[in-house]
Amino acid sequence: MLTKKTIGFLGSGNLAEALIKGLLSSGSVNANQIMASDVASERLAYMAGTYDIKVSNNNADTAHNSEIILLTIKPKDIKEALVSCAQEIDPDKLIISAAAGTTTQTIQRHLTVPKRRRMPRIVRAMPNTPAMVRAGVTALCAGAGASTADLNLAKAIFDSVGTTLTVDDERLLDVVTGLSGSGPAYVFLFMESLAEAGIASGLSASAARLLAVQTTLGAATLALESPLMLDELRRMVASPGGTTIEGLKILDKGHFKETVIKAVGAASRRATEIANGK
Repeated sequence: MLTKKTIGFLGSGNLAEALIKGLLSSGSVNANQIMASDVASERLAYMAGTYDIKVSNNNADTAHNSEIILLTIKPKDIKEALVSCAQEIDPDKLIISAAAGTTTQTIQRHLTVPKRRRMPRIVRAMPNTPAMVRAGVTALCAGAGASTADLNLAKAIFDSVGTTLTVDDERLLDVVTGLSGSGPAYVFLFMESLAEAGIASGLSASAARLLAVQTTLGAATLALESPLMLDELRRMVASPGGTTIEGLKILDKGHFKETVIKAVGAASRRATEIANGK
């Protein structure tokens, strides 16, 4: 599907590197099919030396030489990047945007040039940082003009760094941002708390960290492979009168579940505010 496509990355930070590494490791593309641009020359030197891809400090060069253009830059830099290469992004190119809170409508606005009658097709993607170890999850949404074939191309790219799913309503990507986009930070905080509790009770820092991280990984793996619902898995561990139930009582007193729900809601609302230019 991707073997004959040229792929350009506007921005060559951690996400771009994760995707490039995943694509090359999976054999989906060769290094000579990939080009990346960035303002940092040392970053470009690293990417070229490490992955043998083509690099440029000019977004327009990357856009001109690519059939698929991935926006792997921060939302605040989207306008400048797109305006700088709008002339090079013709209607036959596919844009895949991983910029949180940046709507397809906003992307189109930045790509407006005189006498352009058709806009490039756009697919929005919301990945998360575990993509760096090929364990990410990415939600995709077909935006303006994008076909099922375009969505499948985006899926092929993000499948190289984890799991993908599709949502039909672009507004739901703000919820995805708050849940899985920001979610790793919540999980890291939970692991921090587990580790600190172990240290406070006498465990070494290394032992507490290993126990916290492996417990989280094991629980997530079990949840993925088990046919049981999450609440059923929780009840399996929390035997009446046992140790776990006592810990859960404390979490309930602290409104743990409600707090997590509020955190996801706050992050989702912030994604919507960014989309609205606030």
